[in-house]
Amino acid sequence: MIKHEKNKACCFTGHRKIPQKKYVQIQEKLRDEIVTAIQNGYNFFYAGGAIGFDTMAARAVLELKAQYPHIKLILVLPCVNQTDGWEQFDIDEYEHIKDLADEVIYISEKYKRGCMHKRNRYLVDHSSLCICYMTRKSGGTAYTVKYAKNKEIAIVNIKDIVSK
Repeated sequence: MIKHEKNKACCFTGHRKIPQKKYVQIQEKLRDEIVTAIQNGYNFFYAGGAIGFDTMAARAVLELKAQYPHIKLILVLPCVNQTDGWEQFDIDEYEHIKDLADEVIYISEKYKRGCMHKRNRYLVDHSSLCICYMTRKSGGTAYTVKYAKNKEIAIVNIKDIVSK
């Protein structure tokens, strides 16, 4: 297990569906925020492995490792069989990211009620910064951001810096 200080760790949370017309802009702003985090001393990046924003964030961290080789990507996955029911393309991407991650943590052997929330709490509990893409006030992303606010963790919502 990778040892780190919470004040040097950042987590990601966001929606599974990213609007296609804003995808590139969200991707660029996300990358900018990760670079800012690195420049502010963040070296550890926690991602939950879901389709959408989680995948986008993990990919961005992996790409930035070429420029910042000291940073680490830690995947915190809700269960071993998270990809059940996914399209093959998404499974391939997930497996590729898993292969390149510095560490993979599983919350549960198999899917069971509550494992997603437990994963989300783990992400927040091990971080002092949360970079998110949240456009609505319900669902898993909203739950995670609310949890982060309650834990008094700094939050950057990419939605707030993407043009309308």
